[in-house]
Amino acid sequence: MNIHKKFLGSPLYIWAAFFLSSALFVTFSQIDIFVSSLFYDDERFTLDGSWVEGFFYFSIKPLLLGLASLTLLIYLYNLIMKRELLQIGHKTILYLLLVLALAPGLIVNATLKENWGRARPNQIQEFGGNLNFTPAFIPSDQGGYSFSSGHVAAAFSLMGFALLAKRRRELWMRLAYGYGFGMAVARIAAGGHFLSDTVTSFFIVYIATHLFYDKIIRE
Repeated sequence: MNIHKKFLGSPLYIWAAFFLSSALFVTFSQIDIFVSSLFYDDERFTLDGSWVEGFFYFSIKPLLLGLASLTLLIYLYNLIMKRELLQIGHKTILYLLLVLALAPGLIVNATLKENWGRARPNQIQEFGGNLNFTPAFIPSDQGGYSFSSGHVAAAFSLMGFALLAKRRRELWMRLAYGYGFGMAVARIAAGGHFLSDTVTSFFIVYIATHLFYDKIIRE
């Protein structure tokens, strides 16, 4: 079997990695406890309240808003002036709307985060809280917002913009991945999310973004 063959826009190895990691997080759920414990010193999480956490936590909203606004302005300019600046047309706008609204918005935040109820690391008994730990993908009635990570999903959605790059796409993709990885580490090290929360958000956004790119931009 050719693992580089694509299904719904993503290589088969991405789908395999998603299903395998999901199965591991459910079957060996203590992986989440172990990884979070690496950033906990018996009193607090390493990056809780730090400038690093603050940078990643508060930077994503203005960054995405700025990029989306700039893209929309270029689109309106092209529409009014009959130009093709950066080749941003209606297909690009539709693509970005779906990338930003569906994966981080509808799937991660509105569906998973709002309804799963998973307690955050800093809320569970193992790390000084009073709630119980529950594995990823297992709904809880504790009213938590840990699964999955909205900030990490939003950060990785930058790959949607990077895929549009006509030049140095690989560089922009690396920057998008780097920012997403930094966000994931910051959220874990601050006790805001488990490893599984961040990994799940990455795969959801990756698969959705490449699906939309394949069906809207590439065609």
